[in-house]
Amino acid sequence: MKAMILAAGLGTRLRPLTNDRPKALVEVGGRTLLEIALRRLRGFGVREAIVNTHHYAEMIEEYLKANNSFGMRIEVSREAELLDTGGGLKQAAHFFLKEDGSLQEPFLLHNVDVISTVDLERMVRFHTDQGALATLAVQDRQTSRYLLFDEQGQLCGRRAGREGKDELARPAQQAQALAFSGIHVLSPRIFAKMREEGAFSIVSAYLNLAAEGEKIAAFRTGECYWRDLGRPESILQAAEDMECAKYTIA
Repeated sequence: MKAMILAAGLGTRLRPLTNDRPKALVEVGGRTLLEIALRRLRGFGVREAIVNTHHYAEMIEEYLKANNSFGMRIEVSREAELLDTGGGLKQAAHFFLKEDGSLQEPFLLHNVDVISTVDLERMVRFHTDQGALATLAVQDRQTSRYLLFDEQGQLCGRRAGREGKDELARPAQQAQALAFSGIHVLSPRIFAKMREEGAFSIVSAYLNLAAEGEKIAAFRTGECYWRDLGRPESILQAAEDMECAKYTIA
């Protein structure tokens, strides 16, 4: 199975830690975020991955070379201008298609600044069983941005803030607000369906696809460990979690 790690962001929320390095090379417990993500994916069975870069791109390339790509085949997708999550994925489409343009198996898309114990094997199996175009790992927790899912667990909208106004992509009798965890399973079929160009959010693309009737499914991760490492205080907390064995690196 293949995967993509989204690592091109500027990491502004992590300053001053990202003043002289990309967020992918910020360390938690002596390991970089990129190493943690790659080891997690490798432990699941991923042997080929692509990493998008922009901010201090050369540092990431040198780091991967110095560490022999952690025993994986890794390609780098450098972005001259930031393409956001959707544009970054679309630029890397070639990595997930066969040379003749035909489709390969589903693949994982993983934020570099997220650590978790989400059951990736069960998530991929769920995605396949559902026949979904995309499957999103979600939790019932507080967040500043929610995704909305209908009674069948399919994406139907989003909400900004706990008391924000619902933005529906398609009708739903009863929409449930869930927090997205930054981990996706996608079918390569999605590349032929994304009409957006340049820089765009993958969530916006999902909403457009949901409005057209495509199946964007919710995978409830349950009571797993999960942490967003977008802020310095989160880095410190994650390091403490590792010391207490709440989270271990493969």
